[in-house]
Amino acid sequence: MPAGKPCIQARSCPPGRLISDSEYVKMPRTMAPKNLAQASLEDLIEELLRKLCEDPEREGLVRTPKRVAESFRFLTKGYGQSAEAVLKKASFTESYNQMVLVKDIDFYSLCEHHLLPFYGKCHVAYIPNGKVVGLSKIPRVVDIFSRRFQLQERMTQQIATAIDTIIKPRGVAVVVDAFHLCMTMRGVEKQNTYATTSAMYGAFESHERTRMEFLSFIRRDANR
Repeated sequence: MPAGKPCIQARSCPPGRLISDSEYVKMPRTMAPKNLAQASLEDLIEELLRKLCEDPEREGLVRTPKRVAESFRFLTKGYGQSAEAVLKKASFTESYNQMVLVKDIDFYSLCEHHLLPFYGKCHVAYIPNGKVVGLSKIPRVVDIFSRRFQLQERMTQQIATAIDTIIKPRGVAVVVDAFHLCMTMRGVEKQNTYATTSAMYGAFESHERTRMEFLSFIRRDANR
């Protein structure tokens, strides 16, 4: 911040208190509210800093709007990607008809309620029905659906539905284990709590033995 320029925080924000909406409209800013729809993501983040009683012109925050905008673009790039394109590009005719399991797929996503991260492991299995897909495409599908504003429940179902619809296997199973920062760093503040969701289609839903085999595989060596 240029020498001698008063700090917005010091001028407008009493210590320990967020400003009200009426106080906010009186604050100096580069963007009028009526122009928010035309503003860039960087501009919106700069305004957010002001709303939270910070000075976006101080040294540590000068480049923050750009950094945060780039981060959000990366973390939500799944909106511009297609699971169908990924899976169809690497689908091969093959007579193998037993379970294919890709487990412990690391993922990171953003909770759509608080825009805080949730992260963990995803386990995906399918039983081919004349077609197999390249193994690396399964984690790519997980990334496509996790790099969005998400609910864990929806993400789990989207992954299973995409595989089921596109390659039409005899069955699909997806289990997701995730830690949610909206539960650990705020709210109930439970540090060791994680959530598990599942989606079972076809043989995994109708045949208990197949389902139990899948669950035993993904829990094997879980405490290693």
